[in-house]
Amino acid sequence: MGKKTYFQMLREEFRGYNRSKLQQDLLAGLTVAAVALPLALAFGVASGASAAAGLVTAVIGGFVIGLLSGAPYQISGPTGAMSAVLIVLVQRYGLEGIWIAGLLSGIFLLIIGLLRLGRFIAFIPSPVITGFTSGIALIIFIGQIDNFLGVKTEATEAAVFKFLGYFKGGFVPDWHTILIGLSVILIMVFWPKKWNARFPASLLGIIAATALNGLLHWPTAVIGSIPKTIFLAERLNFAQIPWQSLPEFLAPALTITALGAVESLLCGAVASNMTGIRMQANQELVAQGIGNILIPFFGGVPATAAIARTSVSIKSGGQTRMVSIIHAVGLLLSMFLLTPVMQQIPLAALAGVLMVTAWRMNEWPGIRFIFNKHFKTDMIAFGITMVATITLDLTQAILIGSLLVGAMFLNKIASLEINIQEVDPDKLNERGIAMKKDCRHIRVAYLTGPIFFAASSIFNEAFADLSQTHTLILSMRAVPLLDTSGLEVIQRLYERIKHRGGTLMVTGVHESVRKMMERGGLVESIGNENFFWSSDQAIVEAENQSCPYCGD
Repeated sequence: MGKKTYFQMLREEFRGYNRSKLQQDLLAGLTVAAVALPLALAFGVASGASAAAGLVTAVIGGFVIGLLSGAPYQISGPTGAMSAVLIVLVQRYGLEGIWIAGLLSGIFLLIIGLLRLGRFIAFIPSPVITGFTSGIALIIFIGQIDNFLGVKTEATEAAVFKFLGYFKGGFVPDWHTILIGLSVILIMVFWPKKWNARFPASLLGIIAATALNGLLHWPTAVIGSIPKTIFLAERLNFAQIPWQSLPEFLAPALTITALGAVESLLCGAVASNMTGIRMQANQELVAQGIGNILIPFFGGVPATAAIARTSVSIKSGGQTRMVSIIHAVGLLLSMFLLTPVMQQIPLAALAGVLMVTAWRMNEWPGIRFIFNKHFKTDMIAFGITMVATITLDLTQAILIGSLLVGAMFLNKIASLEINIQEVDPDKLNERGIAMKKDCRHIRVAYLTGPIFFAASSIFNEAFADLSQTHTLILSMRAVPLLDTSGLEVIQRLYERIKHRGGTLMVTGVHESVRKMMERGGLVESIGNENFFWSSDQAIVEAENQSCPYCGD
């Protein structure tokens, strides 16, 4: 099925749209808004910004990204994974760091989408993504311990040092905040799933905790002022952009770009399986790019597609991208109608929501699969990526994990097998090939595996001894790939055999490998007449050639 343009998608999506579908979208949109409201507030705070910033992000993401999305079901906004990246930026550069890195990441996402490079995001190995996600879940959980305990401990750049700091003591937990946080956690854990579809447990937990705190007048920290505008007082403007210092923000911007792209495309893959509707990946990246370019100028934080909210949309019967827009309208109205209530939400309640969300963020089926099946390479990649995520910069974690898996993968596929056999006239006679003489100077090398840079040494070792060999036939039917290093080792082998007065023949070459050999001049060197479909054909031709070992 070919790629569709944005307008082709819209025509197909809204073909036959009627009042019934609008009612389904309206119900799904309001349901998603109910789920998104507590998460937007929580992730805004977790990002190091404000609850209002999270709300603004969800509104702009719902309108802009939802409208331009590569699929009708994607719901975008602030997410837990992104908040783990942003909290480090805030500690280093303040809110300005979030805005500038977010703006740059939006530009990068837009470029990736326009150049149609979305498929390359899939090159990040699954164990690395799983380990990265688990590491981010730990960062979110650890980052909420202060709000859960009602204390303020020293900030650190690495989550692992923050966690270790709690064992040093020097603080007194507030039992009021602990009870509020626990109440939210218990509601979210024990609220029946069938009821959750009608009324989100996270929203119920926050309502209950806010009511409890208000009735008992406990001295707990609350969200505080939420402005009734989507243009926050603290937001990016062109005059603030430090053009001279932009290179400092490239690394975090690339992290946000990679995270935003991976999370959005993973969300699309999950939703595609649920609906049977394929997402246009590059259009989705264009939408994410434009949305994240605009969001900093409203004072929001970087957004990405959210799997939980998207799943709610689909399960609620959402039909089109109107669900995303309606959910954004619902959140916008809440800013004007529910501000007095939202301002009284305890931070401990948001901490409870985030702690449960962090636990559920882990890709438990994937983790169980890796460890239950004892895939050692994947287990190592998962563990190292997770540890790197909580101890190092998140960009470094992705690079370390990807390089590790890449190295292990290269080690696996570099196992080129070479089986060299002398021509046995008796066996050939059994196959109906009569030989005129005993030509044991002909040897056939059966190659299995790719011939590339990592397999060059194996190739050279196999053909180190060419004594008593006048004609060497390379059977390449099981060679799927050949790179420039492979071309070089075959070229050198040909030159050695030619120098001895012998002949190199090649059989069963795949079309792509043949084209590579033609481009590298190898077909011209060896001679087109020395390429055959089968080894038997090559043996018959080799027998007719003169050979010093046969007395010819």
